[in-house]
Amino acid sequence: MTFGFVPPPSADSTSRAGRMLQPAEWAAAGIPLLRNPREVVTGLHIRHLPTPSTAVVAVLDPEERLAASASFVRRGAAAVDGWDFRNALLAQLRRVIPHDLRRRTPIRTAVLLYCREGESRWTEEDGAWMWGLRDACTLHGLRCGAYITLTHDGWRVLGEGRGGRRPHSASLPTEPGVAVEGDGDAKALPRPHLGGRRKALSHPAAV
Repeated sequence: MTFGFVPPPSADSTSRAGRMLQPAEWAAAGIPLLRNPREVVTGLHIRHLPTPSTAVVAVLDPEERLAASASFVRRGAAAVDGWDFRNALLAQLRRVIPHDLRRRTPIRTAVLLYCREGESRWTEEDGAWMWGLRDACTLHGLRCGAYITLTHDGWRVLGEGRGGRRPHSASLPTEPGVAVEGDGDAKALPRPHLGGRRKALSHPAAV
């Protein structure tokens, strides 16, 4: 007689499962709230025009002004793993802005905007990006900030319950210096403060 046998999960699959954050874990992590998430999302959308599978990582100064940002595309259908996402985010941060590891307390905050297909609710892929963002911030001397998804439903700050319908994953590009507000009303954006440093825009790179 032959009995079915289910092998135990491998150490690799177990470790991969641990490299993601559940919504409750993220909410309990004390992530600082954005004062004006719509302005941050709209500004990053104008600069990077993300399409599905594009991640935009941005560093904000204490006044929530953009210090640096970079975008890259997640290629292929590789398994979701926060370790890989951490490495990709850290590589972009190291390329566009010096680390703050010498500071006793981080003063700059990194936020992540991820444009993807599907519904706006939390997914395991989101959990892996959250894990990756938190770890990359620790290794670069930054505060871990908001994780924002951009889907066909609009944008959503996960863990906060704040969001909006525009921009969304299929939004058309707007003219530089003009933000789309509400259901399509446009307004002029204030000129970003660069603090003597050019805003960085990366070339697409594969994860």
